[in-house]
Amino acid sequence: MAFALFCGAMFARMNVRVSLAAFLLAFSVCSRLQAMDRWSALSQIESGDDDHAVGAAGEVSRYQMKPEVWQRYAQSKADWTNPDDALSVARQAMQERCAEFERATQRPPTDLEFYILWNAPAQVQRPGKAVSARAERFCNLINCK
Repeated sequence: MAFALFCGAMFARMNVRVSLAAFLLAFSVCSRLQAMDRWSALSQIESGDDDHAVGAAGEVSRYQMKPEVWQRYAQSKADWTNPDDALSVARQAMQERCAEFERATQRPPTDLEFYILWNAPAQVQRPGKAVSARAERFCNLINCK
């Protein structure tokens, strides 16, 4: 609903005369948008969904995995520019991290903790300001509370 109101406000800011029918159409389209799943949000926040992204520290794929993470989990013929291969490797890495978290806490990670486990696993109990800010943006993409 808030996003739909945002869409209406955008029309008003553009100083465009919009008929009631056009406004209702825009409202209808905007109100149907749904939150992203964890993997889509992770890809968006890490690389803007860029399959060819290479980070400053050599991170690869749309998920910006460190080279050692890619090497540990990827099949020998996996291609980090292939979104399916990248997702498979990311899932394997997170399956292990989430299982370790669950053993330690006796519960699955929240969406916020999921992102911290991805981005800075050693900080999951006490994330720094930068990691916390990125985790909040991640949660905004998946609409978690």
